[in-house]
Amino acid sequence: MADPAPRSFFRDLSLPAIVAGFITVLVGFASSAVIVFQAAQAVGAGQAEIASWMWALGIGMGVTCIGLSLRYRVPVVTAWSTPGAAMLVVGATALPLSDAIGAFVLAALMGALAGFSGVFEKAMRRIPVSLASGMLAGVLLRFGLDVFVSVGTQPLLVLAMFATYLAGRRLFPRYAVIATLLVGATVAGSQGLMHMEQVRLQLARPVFTLPTLSWAAVFGIALPLFIVTMASQNVPGVAVLKASGYDAPISPVVGWIGAVNTVLAPFGAYALNLAAITAAICMGRDVHEEPARRYPAAVSAGAFYIVIGLFGATVAAVFAAFPKELVATLAGIALFGTIGNSLAVALKDEGEREPALVTFLVTASGLSLAGIGSAFWGLVAGVVTLLALRRPAH
Repeated sequence: MADPAPRSFFRDLSLPAIVAGFITVLVGFASSAVIVFQAAQAVGAGQAEIASWMWALGIGMGVTCIGLSLRYRVPVVTAWSTPGAAMLVVGATALPLSDAIGAFVLAALMGALAGFSGVFEKAMRRIPVSLASGMLAGVLLRFGLDVFVSVGTQPLLVLAMFATYLAGRRLFPRYAVIATLLVGATVAGSQGLMHMEQVRLQLARPVFTLPTLSWAAVFGIALPLFIVTMASQNVPGVAVLKASGYDAPISPVVGWIGAVNTVLAPFGAYALNLAAITAAICMGRDVHEEPARRYPAAVSAGAFYIVIGLFGATVAAVFAAFPKELVATLAGIALFGTIGNSLAVALKDEGEREPALVTFLVTASGLSLAGIGSAFWGLVAGVVTLLALRRPAH
């Protein structure tokens, strides 16, 4: 008997696919939720708004994972933009929350347009990868430094976490960050640093913030957020799909992610994009021998993301109970790989090394002019340096 078309999801669903979806969410969430939490605080979000951010991001990732994976029968895994959150921590502190929300809406709209119009890949080719990577490394530098700054105030906690991370990278690299979080929470609990009395299981309530916009928000948040999300998140996400042998229609996928992001941005969904590292978990042979039957792993990940989103208030309360040194150390350690890779890419091309270095240094300096953050000025400085040093073609 011929196979019915379209394929039956429940026939393709398997226990390994469900487990892969759970691991995808656990790794993605445990490694970077602290950075999203810091980003929300940086733009003036209170406890209720932070819970709403978790709700919006969880629902957004869940809907896009499930909808796009079922539509194209390909494991499409989405994520929040960790570099985008890091950028908010560094550059958005002087702006009101409503301006930040307006910038999220604008960045999401640009993402949707870049996807549906088909100009995504063309636009990315116009920004040298070295400069985008230099900007990203500059944004993330302070997170890496904060790991070792925190040793001064909580040496036992931080050194225990760092030692766990090193052991994990050697013995079980996929779970190194999760192990680091567990050890950190254990040590903090034993020292009386955890304040879990405010934590209780409760559903999140979405909080709508009316978007406003200023030039500082456009140039300081929206444009850098759009560039970082597209260049450092969606581009690797597409590469992972292709490397795993999937020929998904990229333009509508990116477009629909942007459209969902636009709807949820006023509730705190600052940036949604294709996942890269965590997506690979849903695309390996451990999920299923047949590549065509691996998409249920991404659907399962989406279901777990929705559960996390619905209980966003509890998630926010848990991270509020953590000591700041644990949060800073976990965030920095989770970003080690991204910082290293960004620096390597930024400095790889000898012809663009100096402009990339200027981009990195200006961004890392925290420079703010006219209310616009350093990520934008770093990119401007890099482009100016590149044009100034470029030899004319003969």
